[in-house]
Amino acid sequence: MAAMAEDGNAIKIGMITTLTGGGAGIGADIRDGFMLAIDQAGNENVEVVIVDDQRQPDLAVQLSDKLIQSDKVDLLTGIIWSNLALAVVPSATAQGKFYVSPNAGPTQLAGRGCHEKYFNVAWQNDNLHEAAGAYTTSAGYQNAFILAPNYPAGQDALTGFKRMYEGELAGELYTRLGQTDYAAEIAQIRASGADSIFFFLPGGMGISFLKQYADSGIDLPVVGPAFSFDQGILQAVGDAALGVKNTSQWSKDIDNPTNKAFVESFEAAFGRLPSLYASQSFDSANLILSALSKADVQDADAFRAALLEADFSSTRGDFEFGNNQHPIQDIYVREVIQEGEVFTNRIVGTSLTDHQDVYASECGL
Repeated sequence: MAAMAEDGNAIKIGMITTLTGGGAGIGADIRDGFMLAIDQAGNENVEVVIVDDQRQPDLAVQLSDKLIQSDKVDLLTGIIWSNLALAVVPSATAQGKFYVSPNAGPTQLAGRGCHEKYFNVAWQNDNLHEAAGAYTTSAGYQNAFILAPNYPAGQDALTGFKRMYEGELAGELYTRLGQTDYAAEIAQIRASGADSIFFFLPGGMGISFLKQYADSGIDLPVVGPAFSFDQGILQAVGDAALGVKNTSQWSKDIDNPTNKAFVESFEAAFGRLPSLYASQSFDSANLILSALSKADVQDADAFRAALLEADFSSTRGDFEFGNNQHPIQDIYVREVIQEGEVFTNRIVGTSLTDHQDVYASECGL
């Protein structure tokens, strides 16, 4: 069945993502992964309207309202940053629209603030950090120094890490969102007596920190979530990241036909390897397409049921939603390696199996 709105018009999907500034590389991956899936489906009855939020919450809300009220989109997706998601999602769902997140998974929307029209295809914010905490413990580190930006996902990151890390903390820091100079933080790490470092600094923040850390001469093992060691970051960092362990629900070497085809087709289309952001957005598009093939988006109950079925081929293999409409999934340990001229990751273990976020128990769905 072709995806069509009740009125016979094409289905309109509004994508709000970051295409300028420090998060532009992530936004490009979100856009490109999503559009690759739409293009591969060959469904001419789906239109995607893409707008740039410039990583500004107020602007994101304005764009969301315009997409809903003027452009008449049927559902929304695309936001990277949790502070923007917290501004947009409650507003969009209050206006009767479904929001399918390809990235941000703030605590508030996974627990008591869960909503029948809000789905997350990526993870709940704490999850990859929980896996990093579990790995850091299993690796025998006992005095970690931890840092993250001071915004909702950064707070969730350190909370998640500490939930599963059993050692002591040599230090705990919140940095400024968008910060590029980490001299003061690196000095604190040097003086702290830490035996390891955990950091969550996505996008350009991670590039800046890793380069400065490598230049500092400090030789402590580094652990992080995939966001700090993802494909878009690794090329900019280079040798400094080799051997680092990081946690992710996706990797380009997950062995299933969908993932293999996704990696090959993404590289062919865009001339670069996909990131976990691209994989999440590709999965989000295919989830939406699978639901549109079964139900009219205007029939909220039927469309929600079709989304919950998750009847699509995921790059991660089996895909299942929990009661709060966030994934239940394995989270892997990856190691940064070099393949020819390209820095990338390979899976070296599994940190958490069939993991569900702790906030699901607070969700009334």
